[in-house]
Amino acid sequence: MGPANQVYSEQLPELETTADWFFNGDLSLDQPKSGPRTAIDAFFLAAAIPEPVRGTLRVIEAGAGNGAVSLALALRIAEIFCVGVELEARLVHLAQSNARKNKLHERVQFVQGDVTKSQTMNTHPLLVREGFDHAIANPPYYFSGSARQSEDEIKGRAYVHTLGDLDSWIRFLTTATSAKGSLTLIHLPENLNLLLEVLDGRFGDLALFPLYPHVGKTASRIIIQGIKGSRGGTTLHQGLVLHETNGQYTEEANKILRDCGSLKLR
Repeated sequence: MGPANQVYSEQLPELETTADWFFNGDLSLDQPKSGPRTAIDAFFLAAAIPEPVRGTLRVIEAGAGNGAVSLALALRIAEIFCVGVELEARLVHLAQSNARKNKLHERVQFVQGDVTKSQTMNTHPLLVREGFDHAIANPPYYFSGSARQSEDEIKGRAYVHTLGDLDSWIRFLTTATSAKGSLTLIHLPENLNLLLEVLDGRFGDLALFPLYPHVGKTASRIIIQGIKGSRGGTTLHQGLVLHETNGQYTEEANKILRDCGSLKLR
């Protein structure tokens, strides 16, 4: 990551941002100075998306933020077209700017929309029912009442929502995904039972991929991938350890975070 530079955009006069670099400088992202900030979760989520067998992979992302996940995915896979949906208009403009800055704007586009509302699917020409091969999301990790919500409105929405909102996110992505299409999420392992509940009847043949902070520690994140309409069972992968004992990233983690590598869940 390069030095953080304070940036003021003419499009976003109220949003103070920093410029940061990822993947050894191959991806440049402007992001809100006070959050929500891009974390490594975004890049592990992008790494888990399978490459297309043929043709162009059409992907929809819910809660796109500054565009980090979709842009990282497009950097790794050339044969891809991503549509990111984001509620906050200022973040939509920021994501669009990031796409242009990285010369990915022809393959990655962002639209404003509330994924908790069923009518959002009909509000933009790019939002097509069952029009996507794959759906991705990094939903808020915490639920109202279980965590203190940030006073920053944008940051608060990014990290905290209601139990009903999570079901609405999955309903939206189910509607967007084609028959036999797939869905990939990253979340907290302690919310696994709830995630399995909202996925039940929508996505099956689930693959679970834990991320461990250190050897011998419990998982800090879990990636979940399923196939729409499948009744297949659940596979628990060995997962990946993020840090060595000295605190440095492991070789496997660096393949994702520095080299824009991929994770094989299937």
